[in-house]
Amino acid sequence: MKSYNTYKVTKEYAGLTVENYLKQILQYSGRKIQKLTRRKGILLNRKAVYLQKKLNEADILSVLHLGDSDYGVQPEKGPIEVLYENKHLLVINKPAQQLVHPTGRTSSGTLANYLAYYLKERGDLQTIRALHRLDRETSGCVIFAKDSRSQFILEQQLKDRTLKRTYLALVTGIISPTFGTINAPIGPHPTLPNRRAISEQGEPAITHYRTISTLPDASLLELSLETGRTHQIRLHLAHMGYPILGDHMYGVSSPLINRQALHASAVSFTSLEDNCEITVQSPLPKDFTQVLDYYNQEK
Repeated sequence: MKSYNTYKVTKEYAGLTVENYLKQILQYSGRKIQKLTRRKGILLNRKAVYLQKKLNEADILSVLHLGDSDYGVQPEKGPIEVLYENKHLLVINKPAQQLVHPTGRTSSGTLANYLAYYLKERGDLQTIRALHRLDRETSGCVIFAKDSRSQFILEQQLKDRTLKRTYLALVTGIISPTFGTINAPIGPHPTLPNRRAISEQGEPAITHYRTISTLPDASLLELSLETGRTHQIRLHLAHMGYPILGDHMYGVSSPLINRQALHASAVSFTSLEDNCEITVQSPLPKDFTQVLDYYNQEK
């Protein structure tokens, strides 16, 4: 029996062709679209449709479910900590100093490589789909979708801000005010390609923060994001004058920790099965707790 994933076209996507919707919104490759076409696996309002047909608001697009053909990365044996898993997604606890997925010259040793091996050992063939990224030095929760439909729905939750990400950061100085919102657009750095900068011509960027505890010349903050710009939390806090401890790019290195003290402590999202809110938490890693212990002893 054929199984279809169904999508209701919203107003913002009306006018796109079926092909463009599949490519741009659902992230289907040209090869996969060809395979669907050969199998007559694309329906619009329950009827066969050609790829250049333009979509209207409230149209129902049905796409035949095709099993993944590869992992998208080379499976590699390595330690991996699954914080939560259901049939739609996994939440993995990323250690500091590890990339989420291969990039540039790094093709192995990433969280995606290890997850592919984890799935392969279970006999599950699923393309690795990271829903969001963390910097190499940032630890904590990363969500991976198990199929393209789940990825699409979760990305919509990100866009609608019903998928929430919470971070803990240890910053230098006693932050004032103790809670607030940082609203400062972020764009490319004018001279350093690996960095970002506050820029009026940049993309909107909004970070909310509150102080959890005040330490000797340091503050432990809880932060949440309305937007997800590269280096957003790090840059926003440095812009306020309170760089994250150990952040050598936007602040200074620290003898207390060999990375920026930033941890993705929790993610919350709406279940794809029953619309209940699910919250997954990641415990603070050892290097972070050791720094907190040091400051608490200094009180």
